[in-house]
Amino acid sequence: MSDTTIRTNSEVVLIGAGIMSATLGLILKELQPDLKIEIYERLDIAAAESSDAWNNAGTGHSAFCELNYTPESADGSIDPKKAISIAESFEISRQFWAYLVKQNKVPSPENFIKSIPHLSFVWGEKNVDYLKKRFEALHSNPIFKQMVFSTDFSELSKWMPLVMEGRKDSDKVAATSMAIGTDVNFGELTRSIFGYLTKLEGVTIHFNHEVQKLKQREDKSWRIKITDLASGQKRKAYTKFVFIGAGGGSLPLLEKADVPEGKGYGGFPVSGQWLKCTNPEVIAKHQAKVYGKASVGAPPMSVPHIDSRMINGERQLLFGPFAGFSTRFLKNGSYSDLPLSIKSDNIIPMIAAGIKNIPLTKYLIEQVRQSPKDRINALKEYVPGAKSKDWVLERAGQRVQVIKKDEKGGGILEFGTEVITTADGSLSVLLGASPGASTAVSIMVDLIGRCFKEQFETPEWQEKLKMMIPSYGQKLNDNPILLEEVRKETAAVLKLNN
Repeated sequence: MSDTTIRTNSEVVLIGAGIMSATLGLILKELQPDLKIEIYERLDIAAAESSDAWNNAGTGHSAFCELNYTPESADGSIDPKKAISIAESFEISRQFWAYLVKQNKVPSPENFIKSIPHLSFVWGEKNVDYLKKRFEALHSNPIFKQMVFSTDFSELSKWMPLVMEGRKDSDKVAATSMAIGTDVNFGELTRSIFGYLTKLEGVTIHFNHEVQKLKQREDKSWRIKITDLASGQKRKAYTKFVFIGAGGGSLPLLEKADVPEGKGYGGFPVSGQWLKCTNPEVIAKHQAKVYGKASVGAPPMSVPHIDSRMINGERQLLFGPFAGFSTRFLKNGSYSDLPLSIKSDNIIPMIAAGIKNIPLTKYLIEQVRQSPKDRINALKEYVPGAKSKDWVLERAGQRVQVIKKDEKGGGILEFGTEVITTADGSLSVLLGASPGASTAVSIMVDLIGRCFKEQFETPEWQEKLKMMIPSYGQKLNDNPILLEEVRKETAAVLKLNN
């Protein structure tokens, strides 16, 4: 019987058809138009997992309203560094998207991005004091200069009428507002990028194709074994560079690659659910993204928010997400994902991280045990007049938080995005969750700098990067004039508030 395996050769293989692979593929193709790229996705469409509008917050995680990026230290101080870094990264993404729109590489920006105020809302004296300190720590930085703080009941009622209805004007409440916030449909953006990318010569996307094995050869290139899930056809792809951007599916693939840099990594899956409003009158009353403070032990993806969204051309109103626990690594994954990910090199870090994060375990158990009444009561903290008949429960996305070895040989749970790159730069893997999609452009530019070092330093590539990202190589927070120019330009192109 003859071998019917299909064999292909390319310079780049991208595993997973989400926003990360789309962004990396398009930037590389812009930098080197003759590059041959193959993309493999196990589902039948792009952006159906973490990048889908129903599966992520869509806030454009710009750190304008997410309080978990500005935690309060033991001494009561607020460090703005992480929020500034994330806000800078989001500005980079905006510049790249504006470039794509100007060059007609993606359709009208209204399809994937819209202006909407970003608000942080708290109640109680201690939380109001925290928000005031956060405002003071951020507002002095140019990138947050447009932030407004208020404890005035009537002003807050104008910002978010649905949230303030039913409260007493004697309540101790406060909010900050960033009018230049955005709502981003990363699913739509991802599919638009792939729509353009796959029309280019040398780019092929394979849906319903699952990667089974990865092996590095002696010449440092990679052999990847893939199965067509629809036909059963086997395929071998040979390539110089592999990027694994498969959301929760990245960890199992990293383990299959069997590289030293991947040893000791584990994953802790967290599922999510939304309450979705079904009453058009209620939906029409709220046009903002309002974030509050997370419960003790909650992962970042579980920061509660009452969120006005545009999904598939319709205004939606969501509250949540409510966290849960599942052993799946993907929304469309298998219950055996977590057990199969436990290996001899990561079992100690995983146990150690579990012991250190007992509050998280307790929080997830409480979330799983919630009744419909419990969820409505949680909603009523943000929407006092909420009626259960106006809300239905929807399943949200699955996230895998990174567990890695700490300096003492134990384990630590990371609530962020982690990029693992081999010493030879031939393999790069993205693990983790938020801020993820919103910072995709800066993450991918950094990755290219590490994995394509020689070409990256050439005048041609540097010039092209500056064309795609006008502020490339400069810190916007350190350059208020450039920041203003960039925001004005991207707002005009993307049809946003400035």
